[in-house]
Amino acid sequence: MEQINTAKKRILLLGINFSPELTGIGKYSGEMIDWLVKNGYDCTVVTSFPYYPNWSVQQPYRGLFYKKEVNETGDLKVYRCPLYVPSTPTGKKRILHDISFFLTSLLMMIYLLFKPKSDYVFCVAPPFHLGFLSSLYCFIKGSKMVYHIQDLQIEAARDLGVIKNQSLFGLMLKMEKFILKRTTYVSTISEGMLEKVALKTDKKVLMFPNWVDVEEFHPINKRDELKKQWGFKPEAKIVLYSGSIGEKQGLESLISIADNFQQYPLIQFIICGNGPYRNKLQDFARDKNLLNISFLPLQPLHIFNEFLNMSDVHLVLQKKNACDLMMPSKLAGILSSGGLALVTAEQGSTLHKIIKEHNMGVVINCEDENLLASTILACCSGDHQARTHNARAYAMRELNRDVILKRLFSEIETGKESKTLVPKIKEIKTELVFSNNN
Repeated sequence: MEQINTAKKRILLLGINFSPELTGIGKYSGEMIDWLVKNGYDCTVVTSFPYYPNWSVQQPYRGLFYKKEVNETGDLKVYRCPLYVPSTPTGKKRILHDISFFLTSLLMMIYLLFKPKSDYVFCVAPPFHLGFLSSLYCFIKGSKMVYHIQDLQIEAARDLGVIKNQSLFGLMLKMEKFILKRTTYVSTISEGMLEKVALKTDKKVLMFPNWVDVEEFHPINKRDELKKQWGFKPEAKIVLYSGSIGEKQGLESLISIADNFQQYPLIQFIICGNGPYRNKLQDFARDKNLLNISFLPLQPLHIFNEFLNMSDVHLVLQKKNACDLMMPSKLAGILSSGGLALVTAEQGSTLHKIIKEHNMGVVINCEDENLLASTILACCSGDHQARTHNARAYAMRELNRDVILKRLFSEIETGKESKTLVPKIKEIKTELVFSNNN
């Protein structure tokens, strides 16, 4: 790979999730650091022990306190901090989970104040309050800070009912505003989130979408043979949900849909992944004696592309109140593998607009079980070759990891503003002022 001329700049990443987690934020933080090391940066990571999406610390990390890991060349140091990991992450327990990492990583960030200065500090939110630690480090060491927002955690906690006290919600927004004032750059992963973040700050907001390895995830023609490998008939239609199994996905509807689809024995459902609601969903399926739904663990990375290609319909499910507060990370792999994505997203959301504009999947409104059922049936019977071709082309063009990371670091190091985003942000702020005056 051609290296960027970095003069061995130092990067410090602070985030609760990191490799070897295979899904979610940890996957992207790990891949970004891997790319930076390969391109000549000296990287330090302050993170936790891997626990997501199982909500259980993985082996061989269990029972450890702090741990330091260094790669063979010495240009990657990972400091892992202990934290509280609830087996069932309720709202209150998740707050304790976040606070515990804040406190243990505070000690590590103080320790790093006595080490050579990092040129850039990447703070990955959530948890949003890690920004306090990054801003403290940058204030003392004179580093530049990039506050990267993967989820709008505060708004999501309110809309999902985790935070019900309006005073607490207002306090958290003030805390976030304090952080945003002290960062050098703010970045986020989608146009819709960028527009929301832009209303909170006058700082430059960078588009930093989640990516995919387009060489690792690619279309495979031998779909019938792949189905046999997983124990399905070649003529079966596989409807796959793969990812975290939690409250924001709304997976309960799949159980009743599978129950109603027993008259279509060739349509088989797979729920693949781990999470706090998996056991509950399995109990629901067992109570109904469903034979057309399977529960599988997360598939290893070396066969995951084949697993995606084996499936005919890929479900990307969201609840109404979570639209544009987070972007489902699984979508990039689906598009790159040339899969047919069936996405639930409200009109006006980023997902809805992007799927429609590029005709690279099927998008319907959220939380409409009857509509979801009829659309799954249509996806299993129709010809969607044009959509899957467009999906692969979009991934190649817009979601390539090398392209995204080179563009981001070029913007950070040159300070040049993205001209395509500025007018849109100014227009949004003007509309907000106008509506407030009325």
